[in-house]
Order: sequence, then structure tokens, then C-alpha cells
Amino acid sequence: MADPAEENVASPPTTPAAPAEGSSDPPLQPAGDGASTEMVSAPAPEVRSRGFRLLGEDTSVHKALGGAADVLLWKDKKTSAVVIGGATVIWVLFEVLDYHLLTLISHVLIGVLAILFLWSKATTFIKKSPPDIPVVQIPEDLVVNVSRALCNDINRAVHLFREIAMGHDLKKLLFVIVGLWVNSVFGSSCDLLTLIYIAVLLLHTVPILYDKYQDKVDHFAGRAHTEALKQYEVLDAKVLSKIPRGPVKSKKQN
Repeated sequence: MADPAEENVASPPTTPAAPAEGSSDPPLQPAGDGASTEMVSAPAPEVRSRGFRLLGEDTSVHKALGGAADVLLWKDKKTSAVVIGGATVIWVLFEVLDYHLLTLISHVLIGVLAILFLWSKATTFIKKSPPDIPVVQIPEDLVVNVSRALCNDINRAVHLFREIAMGHDLKKLLFVIVGLWVNSVFGSSCDLLTLIYIAVLLLHTVPILYDKYQDKVDHFAGRAHTEALKQYEVLDAKVLSKIPRGPVKSKKQN
């Protein structure tokens, strides 16, 4: 039988094992009695900028398109298909078949009136109720909002034209001249209806392609933007800086 005194003898404390040779890990430190060890949090990863963005850093394609995003991004496929199909039919009628707008409107109205008239007369012979033709009224608020939006856009365009004509911003002058020159090139090769049809097709293809390949497009756009800024700085140093600027507008003091 074992001696009780030998059982009460405390065993010697174990010494931590020495780290293996070539190991870079530091030895474990024993925690102090009654002391709470504080967790040392690792430094937060640095947030990296995604670089140049055509729509801005915090603006998505859906947000930039506004209320028409579901149609232009083909979220609402039925409406998108109807818009593309209607635009194609109109373009084929006026451009391919050489139809005229007044003739088309007259023929459509003749057909609608003839069908409704014959339908109303046929119901008297078969003893059924005549067709219920709804009363169509254009809301006054819709007309006011559309006219207000057009008025604001026209006023901004006139204000921009005046600022450019006064010589306040040469960069805007160059952008406007390039844009008008591009419009003149397209206008000389095709008419207004074809341009509208091309714009409709682009609005239903470019946004969804950009949303799918946004990173690649922004990468090339950033490089093009940087190169354009370099060329503008060279042009500004050699030519634009020698052109006399317009009078600087004085800010009204409140």
C-alpha cells in the first residue's frame, strides 16, 4: 500500500519545450495568474481604390440609369423586347419601305375606325353588348412634368452655350466642338430616324455589356482618360495658354 505522504507531494512544474531548430515561431508565454490577456487585433486591411470609374466610385449602372434601368438592362425582358421590336418596325416602315409619317397615321386611324365601327354594328345582329371603348385622357400632371423637364434641359443648354461663347472654359469648348463634329459626320451619312434607331439599339446593348465587363472597360477608359489629360496639358501649354481668356465673373457677396 502506498504511503499517503508520497501522494501529497506536488509534481515539479513542466518546463516548456524548446522550439525546434529553424522554427520562426516564438515560444508560448504562460498566462499570468488572475491577469486577463488582451487580444491584440491585427491591423485592418488597407482599402484599395478600384481606380478610374466611368460612373464614379459609388455609382452602379442600375443607379445611373434611374427609372429606365430595368428596361435598358433587360431586367424586364417583355418591355425591352417590345421597345426594340417597335423601334425596328418603325425604322423598317419609314426607311426600308419608304413610308411617310402622315400616310401611316392616316392608314392606322382608318383601320382602327373601320374595325370598331363594324364590330359595333355586328353586335346588334348577334344581340351582344357593343365594345367598351375606354375614354383616354392625358393627365395634366404628366404634361406639366414633361414640359418642366424639357424647359430645364433647354435652359441648361443655353446657359452652357453662353458660358462657352464668353470664353470662360476652353476645355468645354473643345468637348462641344468635338461632339458637334461627330454629330455632323453621322448626320451626313444617315438621317435623323436612323440616328434615333441606332441610339435605341445602343441604349439596349451598351449598358448591359458595360455592367457585365465593367472592370475591363474601366481599365481601358482610365488609360484613355490619362492619355487625354496628358495631350490636353501639352495643348494647353503650347496653344491654349496664349489665347486671351474671357472676363472672370465676380461672385456676389452675400
